[in-house]
Amino acid sequence: MIAIIYAAAFAISFMIVYLLIPPLRKLGFRIDFVDKPRQNEERKIHREPIPLTASYAIFIGFAIALLIFIKGFTIETGAILLGSILLLSIGTVDDWYKTNGKDFPALPKFIVQISAAILVYASGITFSGFYNPLNGIFVELPTILEFILTIAWIFGVTTVINFSDGMDGLAGGLSTISAVTLFVVALAKGQSDSAMMAIILVGVTLAYLRYNKPPAKIFMGDAGATFLGFILAVIALDGAFKQATVLSLFIPILALGVPIFDNIWVVIKRILHKKPIYQADATQAHYRLLRTGLSPKQVVLFLCLISGCLSLSSIILLLLQV
Repeated sequence: MIAIIYAAAFAISFMIVYLLIPPLRKLGFRIDFVDKPRQNEERKIHREPIPLTASYAIFIGFAIALLIFIKGFTIETGAILLGSILLLSIGTVDDWYKTNGKDFPALPKFIVQISAAILVYASGITFSGFYNPLNGIFVELPTILEFILTIAWIFGVTTVINFSDGMDGLAGGLSTISAVTLFVVALAKGQSDSAMMAIILVGVTLAYLRYNKPPAKIFMGDAGATFLGFILAVIALDGAFKQATVLSLFIPILALGVPIFDNIWVVIKRILHKKPIYQADATQAHYRLLRTGLSPKQVVLFLCLISGCLSLSSIILLLLQV
């Protein structure tokens, strides 16, 4: 019975996004809300305008399925949806600037992303501590440290998924693999709400990939990428980080390993070169792999393979019960 409920949640979220994207794609062309390739810009691989409207289908599919299948509307659910709307809104403004060849200031995005994270923290979804493997006693973090780590995790994952959205199928593929991993972890720990959010996210990302696989017919833009990162961070907090031991804290980190490790390297490099952290460039792993001669499809497959291996490693940690 439980398996049927998860399957239904997956199917409904998938179908909503799958059916909404074509009309939203047409709307994107009609209102000229498209990503236009700029000359001599290495980050722009596509050569034709691509609509940036997939984020709304992704959010609608996730929100509807969540409200149908989650156990009652709670403060936590409200905070997740409100935070998502905030990110979708500021992301839309950012995407609109990009359609006009302009860059939106980083500060408003930063403030909104932090605000969304604070909403989640205030609702009670937090990283509160871990179990000491030596004596089995739960180590509860001081409130200030709990706040800092929770906000840093949500903001960090939101940002790295957004930074990874630079190639057809990449951010969607990495998010799908991470969501599947977090679903397995939540099931193993008996965390039904986290598992439900994860399987719904798998549904919306797979439906999006149907249209975003190379060559992409639609993009989700910053609005969609930050939303995916935000939800993945919340799922990990509400699932994998709960009742964790010191070593099992690495489970969600490995599940999101490719975007996390790659973008930590990118941020360090930007700091060393005294460049703004938010300044877009072509230093992410996918751009570096492209310069080695791999095709875009090969790059995406390679990074998804690495992500799959890291996710399997996280599940092995789970099975070891460390």
